[in-house]
Amino acid sequence: MSTTMTTRPAPLDWSTTATTARLVLADGTVIEGEGLGAVGSAAGEVCFNTAITGYQEVLSDPSYAAQIVTFTFPHIGNVGANNEDSETSNLAMRSGVRGCVLRAGVSDPSNYRAVEHFDQWLKARGIIAISGVDTRALTAIIREGGMPNAVIAHDPSGKFDLAKLKAEAKGWPGLLGLDLVPEVTCGQSYAWDEMRWVWDKGYARLADPEFHVVAIDYGLKRNILRCLASAGARVTVVPATATADDVLARKPDGVFLSNGPGDPAATGVYVVPVIQKLVESGLPVFGICLGHQMLALALGGKTSKMHQGHHGANHPVKDTTTGKVEITSMNHGFAVEQKSLPQGVVESHVSLFDGTNCGIRLEGKPVFSVQYHPEASPGPQDSHYLFVRFANMMRERAGRAAVKER
Repeated sequence: MSTTMTTRPAPLDWSTTATTARLVLADGTVIEGEGLGAVGSAAGEVCFNTAITGYQEVLSDPSYAAQIVTFTFPHIGNVGANNEDSETSNLAMRSGVRGCVLRAGVSDPSNYRAVEHFDQWLKARGIIAISGVDTRALTAIIREGGMPNAVIAHDPSGKFDLAKLKAEAKGWPGLLGLDLVPEVTCGQSYAWDEMRWVWDKGYARLADPEFHVVAIDYGLKRNILRCLASAGARVTVVPATATADDVLARKPDGVFLSNGPGDPAATGVYVVPVIQKLVESGLPVFGICLGHQMLALALGGKTSKMHQGHHGANHPVKDTTTGKVEITSMNHGFAVEQKSLPQGVVESHVSLFDGTNCGIRLEGKPVFSVQYHPEASPGPQDSHYLFVRFANMMRERAGRAAVKER
């Protein structure tokens, strides 16, 4: 009888194995991990996102500009990346996201739609990532202390100047008072007619538009445009610097105010007067996220920085108009102060997590907005009815019959 002996590999000497990434918080906390994506360092605000799907949509969303996203779901990157799910509306590769934090390492993609490894996708977009992090512990830090400023760094050599990184994290000014829209808005106007994705068919084109909508791009997501097209609108996208006269000269049936990053009060310095003139025109106006916040400012309300923000695809919101509760996708670190809303501005939606404002409507005019993301990318499709509501406002203004909201 013979015995076959198997030679086991020598154990790793962890004392000499250098990790290749660091996340350095403004308070001096240093978190080690393995780097992937782009090489280098970047400062930003750390938030956490609770969605279990849609990492490609999240990291290509311009609303996350200047942020480092911590994913609470442990398996990120496992379905790779494709050419259809990116959300940067102006077709640029970079969204402004500074980095992402992952629990597990990234596996090879396992999905029939994948055309690229997640690591390569991150590299191409200049996004630095760190894996092997206890994201539960980091999320607890954010919940207790608020969203910290930080620096994320990736160096394959594993060598870092921690004193320099700590100083950079401590010195980064943060999002309060920061206008980030110029970094993510389109450079010139363009037309859009692509509709929502249908399984096994892809994207269709709107053949016979019922409306013309002008969308002001503060960091616009592609799927919002698709939802507008699916509601029957031919869309013209204009830069954030467009004036009210620029918008009205295009003779739209309605105006859309997009999502975007940064402090709404900072962007509102030049945007609020434009929105006020558009509201005065009598046209239907619909805003989402940053567009919602700046509409509130234009109507006399105020905004403020949130403690930990809302980032995920599982946030319950109540529509006070219908009594309906919907599960929504959210991404915001600022909120409209409910008590600041003047008479005639009605709170139409409210968060069932913490009671914060999630929507407003203007009495007597076809003007409304929501804080969350009804385009559902990523996230459930409970709120698609809001695009029908906007379309019905345009129909009613033109003297046509409304259709039933779904």
